[in-house]
Amino acid sequence: MKRLLTIFLIVLINSALLFAGDASRKGTTGAEQLLIPVGARSIATAGSFIANVRGVESIYYNPAGLDFTQRSEAMFDYMDYIADIDLVTIAVGANLGDLGSFGFSFRSINFGDIPVTTNLAPDGTGSTFSPAFYVAGLTYSKVITDRVSAGVNFKLIHEGIMNTSANAIALDFGVQYQFNPNFSLGVVAKNIGSNMQYTGQDLQVKSNVPNTNPGSTQGAFEPVTDDIQLPSYFQLSFAYMFNMDEANNLMLGAAFTNNNAFEDKANLGLEYNWSNSIFIRGGYDLLLENTDENIYGFTAGAGVEYEMSNNLGFVLDYAYRDVQEFSANHVFTMKLILN
Repeated sequence: MKRLLTIFLIVLINSALLFAGDASRKGTTGAEQLLIPVGARSIATAGSFIANVRGVESIYYNPAGLDFTQRSEAMFDYMDYIADIDLVTIAVGANLGDLGSFGFSFRSINFGDIPVTTNLAPDGTGSTFSPAFYVAGLTYSKVITDRVSAGVNFKLIHEGIMNTSANAIALDFGVQYQFNPNFSLGVVAKNIGSNMQYTGQDLQVKSNVPNTNPGSTQGAFEPVTDDIQLPSYFQLSFAYMFNMDEANNLMLGAAFTNNNAFEDKANLGLEYNWSNSIFIRGGYDLLLENTDENIYGFTAGAGVEYEMSNNLGFVLDYAYRDVQEFSANHVFTMKLILN
């Protein structure tokens, strides 16, 4: 198993070195909601802790971390995104001992009510619609040794706009390796899956059928839409914990992201921890090319963890993410922890 994991790590890292981000393909992928991060703790640190993200939050970032905590969790996450769009995520993870950990997650985007317009009614018909964009995931994670954990996340992606929709399936693969209790390495390949293609009644148009008599019934034609690739990417991350004393700890993290249709980027983050109860976080999201075009930048946040009993804990996290040309993102996350 260790030999297989070593081969897996080498293949992933070499893939990132061979295929750099392709900025010329911007706007050519679909399911962009897959790129919206979740979890206030990880967003506040700019998603830099791929190497040691733990619990249900790891379902999005690196599924290998789900089993490392050896506990069960439930999470509710709310993001005030951009342009009056909201993102809600729920996730649960169950630790089953030697069998590993299983998780389920569901993310939905709320666009609000959008007026229906037509060629004859450009100002609106009086009706409204709301697109249905969601991602459902099933995760499995297993601690293989005291240092190595691996995980996989299976996702169903759906985009629906009135009577037209597109679907896809995708997989995330992740590994975490601890050199020692303070130093960790993480690698993950995300959104590897099928292409999307829009089909549905709203794409149909009515037209006269060629070579028929005048006045004949019109035929309904549905154009064949192009396939759309998913925004897949690879990430490599390191994290280090500085133990200043028994109560004060500082964790630093860095991640490199290799995108298939975007510039490569780097993420830097830090987290101050007092007695595993109070957390202060910060981070930065940096494009490695065309840095002046970066939409996101500075992130910050804080959190508290309270142990209500020996078996039950509660976590409340908040994150702020700066966004160019739009109002900032605000993220709130609540977790229940069962030890």
